[in-house]
Amino acid sequence: MPGIDDFTRPVEYLSPLDRSLGEIVRSWAEKEVLPYRREYDEDWEEHRLIEPAFDRLMGELGLQRVLFPEEVGGWGLGHSDYLGTGSYRMFEEIARADSAMAVAFGVVFWPLIMICNEPHVNMRLCEEFAPMFIETNKAVFTANAMTEPQGGADIENMDLLGGSTIETCAILEGDEWVINGHKLWPTNSAGVADLFGVVCTTSPGSTDPEEFAFIFVPADTEGVTQGKPYQKAGMAADKNSDIWFENVRVPSWYRACGPGDDFKYFKEIISLGSMGTIAFVSGAMMNIYEILREFCEEKTFRGRPLKENDDVAGVLADFVRDLEVIRVIGYQAARMMDRPDLYGDRWSEEMVAKTRAFKYFAADKAVENVGLVMNLMGAHGSDRVRDVEKHWRDLKIVQLWMGGKQLCQMEVARWFFDCETL
Repeated sequence: MPGIDDFTRPVEYLSPLDRSLGEIVRSWAEKEVLPYRREYDEDWEEHRLIEPAFDRLMGELGLQRVLFPEEVGGWGLGHSDYLGTGSYRMFEEIARADSAMAVAFGVVFWPLIMICNEPHVNMRLCEEFAPMFIETNKAVFTANAMTEPQGGADIENMDLLGGSTIETCAILEGDEWVINGHKLWPTNSAGVADLFGVVCTTSPGSTDPEEFAFIFVPADTEGVTQGKPYQKAGMAADKNSDIWFENVRVPSWYRACGPGDDFKYFKEIISLGSMGTIAFVSGAMMNIYEILREFCEEKTFRGRPLKENDDVAGVLADFVRDLEVIRVIGYQAARMMDRPDLYGDRWSEEMVAKTRAFKYFAADKAVENVGLVMNLMGAHGSDRVRDVEKHWRDLKIVQLWMGGKQLCQMEVARWFFDCETL
């Protein structure tokens, strides 16, 4: 009988590590998340239930260590030929159970990309930060403090705005950075993260790439204040809040890569984040397929299983068609991350544009398809017992993050059509 493993995955791209990671995460998800995710959906404020599940995945199973170099006790995925496909498989399997947990887990690696990935490994910071992730069986989170009140996701629109809208300012005083500013919406804020990667400017209003700075700030540093979590439509495991930095002082070497390089390699976060988003989408759709298959076999219409009716079969086929396409382009995006020798640098404008295109296609199709599935299921689609409505709420938020559809469209058009004012 066909199941989720029969959807196309380019097997020639996959390594034994990918398969092992997938098996580890699926076993965890089926034991720790799927039976309890409706309870997790109510745990948005305190994470009393969510935190122990993350402890097992990230601390006990060790997946929070995968990106760090082997020299500091990590798994070395940051210089692996399977960084993209390995990450994709993990994210997809987690998202099948709960896409918010996949986002919270995936964002742990966003700031670490800046110091763990070849060819820009910062061994000094790897050695400094690795122990907090490696010498514990508890989950340790990071947050990418990027979005600001005055400009939203404008900070991600780097090639047009060049960081000119960033108001969080870092001034070098002796051997310390002094940081002042206000961030909002970072995943894993509201007290979850132990370490922030903070997007700053060293000269407000400047478009000079050398003034763009990515600086690490431990969450318990004096002058850091976090707000209470926002209550959203869904995504309970993805905590978001405000963060204020008031004369926060950190060592000068906490800057990730240095002038010019921070700007360049930050784009790698964008392309890898877009790839991860496709994994969040395909994972959720895989689980909806499982729910939909069961529903259409159990329910009958005019004496036949629902799936045996022409109109219903058309909806089912379209759902499968789009999931097939999303999964193929997702793994293609992942492989493009792994083969810069063939596809170009992960931080290139071309790679950002192409992964943005993949990302918003996948998100748009997912939201459209889940709406059709809910129409097909009627009242059962909105019934929390079946979890389709949870995926519907979560996927809408996934569609909106990383600047939403409009920023994706702008960056795609800018690269493919040489637009100068978008």
